[in-house]
Amino acid sequence: MTVKERYEAVLGYFEAAMPQVTTELTYSSEFQLLVAVVLSAQCTDKRVNMVTPALFEAYPTPEAMAKATEDDLLRYVGSVSYPNSKARHLCQLSAMLVDEFGGKVPQTMDELTRLPGVGRKTANVMLAVAFGKSAIAVDTHVFRVSNRIGLASGKTPLDVEMALTKNIPAEKRADAHHWILLHGRYVCKAQRPDCLNCGISRWCKSYGKL
Repeated sequence: MTVKERYEAVLGYFEAAMPQVTTELTYSSEFQLLVAVVLSAQCTDKRVNMVTPALFEAYPTPEAMAKATEDDLLRYVGSVSYPNSKARHLCQLSAMLVDEFGGKVPQTMDELTRLPGVGRKTANVMLAVAFGKSAIAVDTHVFRVSNRIGLASGKTPLDVEMALTKNIPAEKRADAHHWILLHGRYVCKAQRPDCLNCGISRWCKSYGKL
């Protein structure tokens, strides 16, 4: 099977099986999505969704959060991973949004990654989910699944992002991020992949080897 054939088969399956996909994070504005994605680094969406309702009620906008101290935010985000650094980043990025971007979340990779706590993965999530742009965010699930099934053979998230971007049509990239992520979260798990109930096992390079 060629790489092109594998991509066509896998994407075709996902498109039929999961026609409507989006992030599982809960939010009501671009700013709130940004905060949720920053909090989700090395943390489950389920846990983030448990802390953000109270956080967003207290600090719904960049202007409101920019006035908070790290200790203020830590009261709300203390149960997520790396809470101290995330509280600090949220204070700093909120201030930068107010001071440099008029309280608006920027819409370019360069501007987004200037924000404290925002790396390439988080920026790509914002570009795809918040702004509908052709972008693929590579988190741990996307990195693992893409390498495991044979869509990429990258040693770094950027390697995998470049491979996926090269082989996935622009109009499908945002959805493809969610397809692969959700497949990794619920089927192609890190420790015990559910190969017997996997809809793409026939095209997987690792099937029978895990």
